[in-house]
Amino acid sequence: MQLRNIGRVLAVVCGLIVAPAITPVVFAQQPLDWDQVKTQFIVSNPALKADADNVDEMRAEEITAFLRPNPQFTLSADGTQAAPHNGVWTPFKGTTEQPSFSYLHERDHKRELRLESAQEGTRITQSQHEDLQRNMIFALRTAFVGTLQAKYILDLAKADLDYYDKIIDISRARFKAGDLAQIDLDRIELLRVQYESEIENAIVNLRTAKIQLLQMLNDRTPVDQFDVTGPFDFNESLEPLDRYRDAALAARPDLQAALQTIQQSQTNHKLAISNGSTDPTYSAWYTHNASTNNPNGPQTLGVSVNIPLRIFDRNQGEKKRTQIDIDRSQQASDATRAQVFSDVDTAYELVRSNIALLKPYKEKYNDQALRVRDTVTFAYEHGGASLMDFLNAQSDYRQVQLAYAQLLGSYLTAEGQLSLAVGAEKLP
Repeated sequence: MQLRNIGRVLAVVCGLIVAPAITPVVFAQQPLDWDQVKTQFIVSNPALKADADNVDEMRAEEITAFLRPNPQFTLSADGTQAAPHNGVWTPFKGTTEQPSFSYLHERDHKRELRLESAQEGTRITQSQHEDLQRNMIFALRTAFVGTLQAKYILDLAKADLDYYDKIIDISRARFKAGDLAQIDLDRIELLRVQYESEIENAIVNLRTAKIQLLQMLNDRTPVDQFDVTGPFDFNESLEPLDRYRDAALAARPDLQAALQTIQQSQTNHKLAISNGSTDPTYSAWYTHNASTNNPNGPQTLGVSVNIPLRIFDRNQGEKKRTQIDIDRSQQASDATRAQVFSDVDTAYELVRSNIALLKPYKEKYNDQALRVRDTVTFAYEHGGASLMDFLNAQSDYRQVQLAYAQLLGSYLTAEGQLSLAVGAEKLP
């Protein structure tokens, strides 16, 4: 019994020792590219989904617009006796019953015009929804580019720290060999804190960018498990400006909404004219009169037509208002068209300017900064350059790399702005 208890105690102790070493495995999801991020955004973003419900509401209003007026049914009774007649209680003997039906007949295609106006309203709402999606995707694209830029800068900071650690190792070896003063070694080691600070700032910036992206995606994935991927580079080719203008005129949903508003204004004006016409009301009834003087004809039928005399109210105000609304919609359309050209021209110039700034970095400045740093570092390792020369070369290299990263981010953001201005990510 004692050996069995000792064995159980040993098993428990071993379990307590091994258990902390077994940590749960956290699997990071596969990095999402831009197409996957955009698809998830369109499906999951609550603001975009809420706005899409407006389109469904407008489609429901089309049903209401095309409904016919309901017929009216009336049942009346008259002549019921309230007291005995000659001592005999016969309350329903002289009662007259009259059921009747009436129906308002709408003329001049009122229902058809209401339906047409409602359908045009649905198309306008759909275009406005697409315009909201266009603007929100640009904000999403900006956040996506910001995340890629933060990753790029973090990788740069880590590479700079690894490179600098090698310099510290070489400097310590030179100090031990008596080829470097203590004060110079201390300065080199103290400068390492700047690289550590840059890495921490880059980590914070990256996590902040991911949090912003997750919020837009309505995604509850932990930040450490979420990642995106995509090219962080620029394309030197740029189509002629006229191609972007033509594509914007064909694709911009806000311009389409403005043009559709003109059509709806014209339809509403036709409807206002139609509403100024007279709609007759047709009625028919059946009467049963037990107390009629004609014993052979207690039942009668009747019909009538009620025609309003539109002498004063002929819907003049709505006719005038809708006529003015046509002109207002035309002016708004012209303003939107001018805004489209302005957006395209501005975004095009931003992309062109960023390409012009990036090309020298890719063709010359990046290689020059790297060559200068490596040359001065080699000279410093062999005593051919001063500490100040080395630190300046290292600082210049970092500045060039950061400037290039920021320009790439600006270019990709400007490219997204050009897509926003055109209304499509790719030209047809």
